[in-house]
Amino acid sequence: MPSAHHVGSPSPAQAAYSTTPGRSRNMAAIRRTDTKPEIVLRRALHARGKRYRKDFPIRTGGKLIRPDIAFTRLRIAVFVDGCFWHSCPKHGQRPKNNTEYWSPKLARNVERDRLQTALLQDAGWTVIRFWEHESTDDMVSVVVRTIRMAEKRGR
Repeated sequence: MPSAHHVGSPSPAQAAYSTTPGRSRNMAAIRRTDTKPEIVLRRALHARGKRYRKDFPIRTGGKLIRPDIAFTRLRIAVFVDGCFWHSCPKHGQRPKNNTEYWSPKLARNVERDRLQTALLQDAGWTVIRFWEHESTDDMVSVVVRTIRMAEKRGR
């Protein structure tokens, strides 16, 4: 049954807001994967001898979830969340323009993060979430400690 909102057509909130070509280019250039903080963390883990899968698709609870880093044998999923896109309490600033579009969008991102974390945990995964502003050394320490604990449990 076709829905009233078709793929490719703007949502009502989007339709009420016309973007400039420059803004459209900027939005299209935003990466879903391989962000700078992800790459820095992956390189640091690789340098420590840790091998992982990046952007690994996991199907659970009827959803497709793609952690930034996955240690598949140990079932550890790592996400590096951007402060803006995931509403960091320390750095996540709400846009002052077009709030009727941005507020619900950012709220959906936060809710999706919660749902994905719960679904992965229900499926037996250990989920680690970092903010992009966190220290790489701290992130590596947490991931390495989590790997050691999972290995001790015999995963």
